[in-house]
Formats: sequence, structure tokens, C-alpha cells
Amino acid sequence: MNLKYFLSGFGLLTAGFVLSGASAQAFNFATNLAPGSSAPKGNIFLQSVTLGDGTTVNNFSLVNRATIISNDSWTGGNTGAASSDRGDNASGVKLEAATNASIAASLGNLNLNNIIDTEDTGSFKVNVSFERAVSSLFFWERGMNSKLGVQALDSSGNLIGKLLTLDSRTWQYAGFSIDTTEISGAQRVGSLGISLADLGVSVPIQSIQLTSSRSFNGPDFKVVGATAAVPEPTTMAGLALAGAGMAALRRRQSKKA
Repeated sequence: MNLKYFLSGFGLLTAGFVLSGASAQAFNFATNLAPGSSAPKGNIFLQSVTLGDGTTVNNFSLVNRATIISNDSWTGGNTGAASSDRGDNASGVKLEAATNASIAASLGNLNLNNIIDTEDTGSFKVNVSFERAVSSLFFWERGMNSKLGVQALDSSGNLIGKLLTLDSRTWQYAGFSIDTTEISGAQRVGSLGISLADLGVSVPIQSIQLTSSRSFNGPDFKVVGATAAVPEPTTMAGLALAGAGMAALRRRQSKKA
């Protein structure tokens, strides 16, 4: 099994799972599109990703909730910051004055031609949560010319770990281009993978905070998580017995004292 268990539930080890191929550095991956995907204007569905060691990942966890902390107001034209965008001929949401629901809808599917588009000088701060805990994150950015801030959140919504500033100018080309309603022609898409270690955390997370400032040149992005594995029932049972045994041993030692 290509997973490391650091289980804290029984006070034995530090909690966390690390996906094979992920490390303390951002990693490249190959994007595998589903048959029938229609780049650059149509639906472009993600089928799987392949890591550098040849591992294929297709057990994805999608965004299912978004909370806008701040987002420059849209007043027409190229104003505002983050908005929901889609390919010219793709299904999905298009909404300039983005809402919590529209951001969740744009990110909460495997259509890589449903993205968050950010105006060049726009600023936003948005918290997004995934349907299941994730062990790593896969990002795509249209244009390969922007920055994006990413930081993990704990179960109470508090910032944890460290703030990463991703620069898509250094990313690997994902092998396809997209043409969305916000632009007049197709642009190349870059991709980058982020591990838990990159975020400065050792446990699977279910929420992150995404940020852009005026100097970030408007990130136009998609993010999908890799579902964190959980211990098999037999492993959990064994650890529970071990924990109970340790507790009994402490009680016996206490009585002898």
C-alpha cells in the first residue's frame, strides 16, 4: 500500500496520510482527459492523473462548499475579482458577480473547462471545502501567468500550516488549452500538485483558503483533491486493541505504585 499512516487517534503516532509520489515539494503530474472531451471550447472532463512514479489517481474529492470572505465587487466590464466561468460551448455556470454557490458549482465537478476566472487586478479571499478529506491537491491554471495563495484550514475554519504562493508561470503544461467566455481565444493550461507537507500540515485536510491580491495577475484556476485513504477496519481494530492494552498496562503500573 503506497500510504504512510501516522495515526494519532490512539495517541501512538502523528496523524496523516501521504500520497505516493508526493513530497515536501510541489510535484508535476500528467492530466488524463476522458474520451470525448472537447478542447478548447467544450466540456473537458478529467479522468485521472498520473504521478511521476507511474501511480494513477482517480479517486477524487471535489469542492462542495465555498465561503467568500472577500471579493472585489463586480460593477460591469472588467471589474471585480473572482467569477464563475466556463468554456464557450461547455456546460456549467457563468456568473460575473460570484456567489458561494457559483464558486462551489464551478469547482465542484471534473469539468476542467469550469473554472474560477479572476480579473487581472482583482483581490479575493475564499474558503473552500471538499466532500471528503484530501491527501494532496491538483491545480490547473489557464494562461500560466498568475499567482494564487493557498493555505490549509482546520475543522473549525482556522488557518493552519503555512501560506503557499503558487506561481503558474513555472508550472508544467497540462497538454490542453481552454477558451472560456471571459477571453477571446484559447490559452494554454498549466498544472501543479501540492502535498500536505507543502502546506505545512501532517493530517488530511478538508478545507483550504484561496487568495489573490492585485499583484497576482488574476489567477484563472481549478482545484481538485485526492481523497485521503483511511485505515482498513482490521488495522483500526488492531490499533484499538493496542491502545486498550497500553491503558491496562498503565493502570496495573499505577496500582503497583
